[in-house]
Amino acid sequence: MRTSTTFASACNRRGVAAVVALAALAACADGDIGGPVPDSALEGIALTAVAPAVAVPGTVLVLSGRSFVDAQWGDTRLRLSGTFAGRPVDVAVPARFAAYDRLEVDVGDVLYDALGGELGELVADAVVEVDSRYDGRTYRTDPLAVAIRFERELAPRIASLQTGGVIFANDDIAIEGDGLLLGGSEGRTIAVVEGCFAPAGGGACARVAPVEVPVVPAAPFDRTRGTFRFVPAIAGIGPGRFDGTVALRNDHAATGARVDGDRRTAQYERIEAAVFDLGPTAASLGQYVVVRGGGFVGVADGGATLLALSGTFSPDGGGPAVPVDLELVAEVVDGHTARYVLNEEDALGQAIDLRAVTGTFAGTVRPIVQYGDEEVAGEPVAAELRVAPVAQVVYLDFQPSYVESLRAFGLRAVDAQIRERVAQVVRRDYATIHLDVRLEPPDDFALYSVVDIAGPDPNGLGLLGYDNTPGKDSGNLRLYDRIGGVNALTQEDGYPGFGGVFIESLFGFSEHPEGHAETLPAADPAFDAIFDPFRPDRGGRPVSSADGAIVAGAVDGADCPAPDGDREHQIGCAVTVLGNLIGTIVSHEIGHSLGLANPYGEGFHNVGDAPNRLMDAGAARSFAERAELFGQGPSRFCDQEYAYLRDILPTSEPDDPTPRPPCF
Repeated sequence: MRTSTTFASACNRRGVAAVVALAALAACADGDIGGPVPDSALEGIALTAVAPAVAVPGTVLVLSGRSFVDAQWGDTRLRLSGTFAGRPVDVAVPARFAAYDRLEVDVGDVLYDALGGELGELVADAVVEVDSRYDGRTYRTDPLAVAIRFERELAPRIASLQTGGVIFANDDIAIEGDGLLLGGSEGRTIAVVEGCFAPAGGGACARVAPVEVPVVPAAPFDRTRGTFRFVPAIAGIGPGRFDGTVALRNDHAATGARVDGDRRTAQYERIEAAVFDLGPTAASLGQYVVVRGGGFVGVADGGATLLALSGTFSPDGGGPAVPVDLELVAEVVDGHTARYVLNEEDALGQAIDLRAVTGTFAGTVRPIVQYGDEEVAGEPVAAELRVAPVAQVVYLDFQPSYVESLRAFGLRAVDAQIRERVAQVVRRDYATIHLDVRLEPPDDFALYSVVDIAGPDPNGLGLLGYDNTPGKDSGNLRLYDRIGGVNALTQEDGYPGFGGVFIESLFGFSEHPEGHAETLPAADPAFDAIFDPFRPDRGGRPVSSADGAIVAGAVDGADCPAPDGDREHQIGCAVTVLGNLIGTIVSHEIGHSLGLANPYGEGFHNVGDAPNRLMDAGAARSFAERAELFGQGPSRFCDQEYAYLRDILPTSEPDDPTPRPPCF
């Protein structure tokens, strides 16, 4: 939609220059920006696990823990002190940031050289050390006792192999043993399957030439258990009996070595594909319907799985039932799981208006599996699926820059509480509207929107929020907008390219932003009363692990700002106010992506300035209204906007009785 939240008029073709002049955001500080205040992000640093316990060239050691930081904020290393191959060692090697709870160390020349280039067992205390760029201190974890055996190569062993019994095509075959490779940069273990296959209808046992299939570890660091799929390349997809052998081989990536392992005999009785059940029992446009069964084959295997539906669709509210007899192409997740997205493009979506019509399909579903010149149809099974009202799922994607910008507020330690408050605010703003807010990436919907919540505005304009989706989406025809990242189309039209919500721009409400933003005309001393007690650049004490049990969640904003000295209440007010500020900006930008304001007319914001209207332009919404302080707020969708949202995203709930301001 290309609209922004600032304290200028709507960010449109005539307004960008005014926005730039009003709210240009200073760049993040680089280097050592700390001082006497400890780095709250590192005070709780801990190391809880190092895996795997056996390493070869190319292995990635994974360090699990908490409060890790990326290279922008510190130089991180793993120190190992103990014995290696019977002699004392004290070595330190660089550790790579992967996530706030995960570091990685490559097992390669640097580590081998540090250990003297030998093989053997390391028995040591492991400590993560970080030289903070924030305050210049070195932070260390408590030592963790570890034992890691370093080998040049591994030979795969089979203690037991699943054999006998009934399987489907693409079933996982279990192996237990030792010496399995974990994949990735260290290489992979291969199962070599050969023998003969006799079709169920009779005929000779036809030779099966050797087929190589990767073995997948049962758990990320498990070298003793794994599975390989009985892929269609071994013996097609039809029913019958396989007799043959399974042999293991390790293909080491770093050294190029190929090490043969054990071989075992195997027999399997394979049956035709089948459907067991469908779930969920109700789904809406863009949602996955998951089909559980067996024998499914997908594009990755050179085949396809179709779902043949036969029955009737009965619309809610009466009306004649519609005959259904069609085939849908399923996405195969694995041999036992396929899924289908309710969409408007295929035969089902063409037969039923999935946006406007709800009802129930009742009938049968039958799997049809294709591979090469083979086609196998399973038995039809009874199925029922309700088509639910259209929903808009929204994933709030908190970016790493958001986490790091919390340092400037002194609130990095209450990140989780702030996220939860943001979600509460957005859910409140969209109450009784079929909008589902998620804090984790959805796996049950293929079509969903994303809102990036970041730190500084990468456009350099000091925007609080910016909807960079293309064009006004009246009626919410798109269910998959991304308010975030960079949109080249908006840049080509002269708009800022980067979208999202930018929390560092909120410092514009401060009367002393200290370079984080330019002071806005709407700067308010209440902002500083809320956040100065924690801001390191104002001599505040950031919330840290030392605060212990008083680290609280949100409180009632009517009691904010908190009295001096009441730290627990001050923390609660900061969580509440920052969550309110971010949450209402998120709700505003989502509103734009849904076609607001004035969805069937011109413009992107409400006309004029009225109290507590969520879709008013940025300059019309004061800090107190956004923060919900001093009896102001919460902002709401005005009357006609709410009616529009209820129309495009209906629910069975009654209308929200809360009074709403008029739109005009």
